[in-house]
Amino acid sequence: MVKIRLKRMGQKKAPFYRIVVSDSRSPRDGRFIEEIGTYDPKTEPSTIHVNEELAKKWLATGAQPTEAVEKILKIAGIEK
Repeated sequence: MVKIRLKRMGQKKAPFYRIVVSDSRSPRDGRFIEEIGTYDPKTEPSTIHVNEELAKKWLATGAQPTEAVEKILKIAGIEK
């Protein structure tokens, strides 16, 4: 199954995340198919950049977002 999930990046105690499309069997920070955005929770307010075209394409082809990514997409204004 293909999932849309967060990939942790950044230094220790200063994380930021990339929103990636990957196979559900691959590790959290391992191989991915495509990067569709970024999320930085350390800024006030949190910074979210999502490529809307790619996100809609992957949702239409059946990729399942995780709970966290689903909330981020909702904030970004992208619906299933």
